[in-house]
Amino acid sequence: MDLILWRHAEAVEHDADMPDLERPLTPRGERQAARMAAWLNRQLPATTRVLASPARRTQQTALALERKFRTVPGIAPDASAQAVLDAARWPTAKEPVLVIGHQPTLGLVASQLLTGAAHALAVKKGAVWWLRSREREGEGQVVLVAALGPEQV
Repeated sequence: MDLILWRHAEAVEHDADMPDLERPLTPRGERQAARMAAWLNRQLPATTRVLASPARRTQQTALALERKFRTVPGIAPDASAQAVLDAARWPTAKEPVLVIGHQPTLGLVASQLLTGAAHALAVKKGAVWWLRSREREGEGQVVLVAALGPEQV
């Protein structure tokens, strides 16, 4: 199974006048999302299931992909790594899954899968971490396929 973790692109800073879930992308964030979406659309199979947090910034990031996606309240900011893995049906889903979410959750998911422990890995705004579950010699493994920021695509 392929699990692609995409952190939302750059959003306006949080302040007391705007609820966190309502923060939109900045103009730079819109460019980041468009750039990464173009790369993802060249890489992702048509069967990829796309899941997005209900936060406005993740919704805007998802819209840049121009594919159908499902909003999953359980992967909102401060979700647990396990909530993301459950939503993605890791590692048994038959199709690739793209999750558009938040830090520190996405870093914790990547760490859990790559090292077996939840460490605070940093995932840059707008970046993608592509992980693959596979079996080798009867043993399950997780492979890091790609880790790219929007400036690298």
